[in-house]
Amino acid sequence: MTASKVAVIGLGNIGQALAANLAKGGHAFIAADRNVEKARELSEKWGSSANLSDIPSALTAAQIVILCIPFGAFSGFMEQYSEELEGKIIVDPSNPIAADENGGFKKIIPKNESAGEINASALPKGAKLAKALGTLGSASLRKAAYQAPQKNVLFYATDDNSINGYVEQLIRDNGFDPLRVGGLDQSIRIEVFGDLHEFGALGKVVTAADANDKI
Repeated sequence: MTASKVAVIGLGNIGQALAANLAKGGHAFIAADRNVEKARELSEKWGSSANLSDIPSALTAAQIVILCIPFGAFSGFMEQYSEELEGKIIVDPSNPIAADENGGFKKIIPKNESAGEINASALPKGAKLAKALGTLGSASLRKAAYQAPQKNVLFYATDDNSINGYVEQLIRDNGFDPLRVGGLDQSIRIEVFGDLHEFGALGKVVTAADANDKI
């Protein structure tokens, strides 16, 4: 798989963890956030791996867009940047959750629905969606990357097998082993509260050896 231009859009906790992992592995990427000053300060930490950009330019230049924005902002973002996102591979780590009244989190869509399937319905023309990079919290994304001798796993789901190789390479470039769980109808399993999520029934970071019998 040849190198692809990757853009990390949205530099919150998840976006920062993924960008740091890419920089740690020496993989070039484009970094963009609505807060330009914040993006500039962060990109200085990531060194020559990070190419700072505004959002429209980043979307135009990238082949793979890691969209690290809240679930509720996804459809509006697709509409706003539909032209720039045509034909792109969009990697969605979002989780459909919000803070609850007890200091925890609650799901904000019906119990049996997934962010992956909902977000797939909002895609621009020719764009392809992978649900990936959101199966661990930001702390684990940082700490569990690049482990040896066995790497830890990040699960992913796609409907289009033509993008599997790109998604798997992206996961490897973040310091993890990729493991596909199926199509987007399985993405509920790798979102928060799902049986393959760190904050669900799985409850921990796992290696491929630990995970294969759970798929």
